[in-house]
Amino acid sequence: MGYKAVNPATGEELQSVACIGSRELESALEESFQAYLQWRETGYECRAGLVGAVGEILRQNSKKYADIITREMGKPIAAARGEIDKCARLCDFYAEHGAGYLSDEEIKVDSGRSFVTYNPLGPVLAVMPWNFPFWQVLRFAVPALMAGNTCLLKHAANVPGCAAEVEKVLLQAGLPRGVFSNLFINKEQALEILGDGRVRGATLTGSVSAGRAIAERAGSMLKKTVLELGGSDPYLVLEDADLELAARTCAASRLMNNGQTCIAAKRIIVVQKVYDDFMDLFLQEMARANMADPMHDDCTLGPMAREDLRRELHGQVERSMGQGARLELGGYIPEGPGFWYPGTVLSGVKPGMPAFEEELFGPAAAVISANDEKEAIELANRTRFGLGSAVFTRDIERGTRIASSEIEAGSCFVNSMVQSDPRLPFGGIKDSGYGRELSVQGIREFTNIKTVFVR
Repeated sequence: MGYKAVNPATGEELQSVACIGSRELESALEESFQAYLQWRETGYECRAGLVGAVGEILRQNSKKYADIITREMGKPIAAARGEIDKCARLCDFYAEHGAGYLSDEEIKVDSGRSFVTYNPLGPVLAVMPWNFPFWQVLRFAVPALMAGNTCLLKHAANVPGCAAEVEKVLLQAGLPRGVFSNLFINKEQALEILGDGRVRGATLTGSVSAGRAIAERAGSMLKKTVLELGGSDPYLVLEDADLELAARTCAASRLMNNGQTCIAAKRIIVVQKVYDDFMDLFLQEMARANMADPMHDDCTLGPMAREDLRRELHGQVERSMGQGARLELGGYIPEGPGFWYPGTVLSGVKPGMPAFEEELFGPAAAVISANDEKEAIELANRTRFGLGSAVFTRDIERGTRIASSEIEAGSCFVNSMVQSDPRLPFGGIKDSGYGRELSVQGIREFTNIKTVFVR
């Protein structure tokens, strides 16, 4: 099975690309390994200059890349431009801070000299998703390249244009051939090359099942992995919250990227005292979503990326209703071409329902009632996921306590939606995966953290 791009707004096929054969794959692996032997010898100043050049190319061609993103996966064009800008800022960040994060650290010992150094591992395989087709790739690649590794990309099968363009950007910036390689390969080939001794690690953003497959294969070869596997993020609305802010933020988070983001507000847990008032405000915000041509700036809710994803989401909504959830908004498949799905709200959601237990990867929100703060926290943590979370309260000390020590997640935001930022580590726990991307923690993931002692 090869790669096929379909415009989600119309259902029109854009292009198809066949997977490469075994001979071409072997050539790419050897090129990546040989490039690593040279790339690891380059200085941080050289790497930073090239990374900075990537950022400049992205800015100069933002419209071109945004158009490709929107055509292939349906992201509203304004958000697609925002994704490219965020990638450019990522490049700026690591060009400025990468060398400092990787510099030797002196450790005082009783006798002699000891320090910690960060050495690259070698070629790293990245299996990346379609929902942020530039950001997800560069979020991994930029720090990995700054650390001296080379990168092998297996992108999602529905965004071949984005995959090819990312590679072109890096080559245009001046990276030597083989330092970053886009591989049009299938899942079986990806698992196969993890067994190759030249490949030293892997990272994946995607489903739990895909993450388990990568982890199992890499683990059998004792290779480092970083996994980000999605989530069912709880957003807690307490009785002292600014309800207008909470409703506006929860709706924006739930609808961001057409609802197809792992850190969206998926389970909105509201203390009973303010439940009705919050629901009124939240429904108003969700109803404002404008389903329009994603190539136009007035679009705030584009189509879902694929028909099968829409079918799965609608099935989760219907099965939840069959178990007692109430449909407050949306919840239908529109007529006509494309993979559209309206902003949808379910109330009366309880543990055991698909809307509570599973990740809703589309513009559908589950609103859950809690008696008090204690039950809200219990419901938030009653999930196999643990990626992002948020809490809304006017009591900042209270919110900080809950966020820092009581919610089981890789990040928790107070009075704000969860977002990734190059300055902050990003990742999850439980079935949301392990390891961290971004910040100092992310750039060190694919390094040999080596102790050196000299007497």
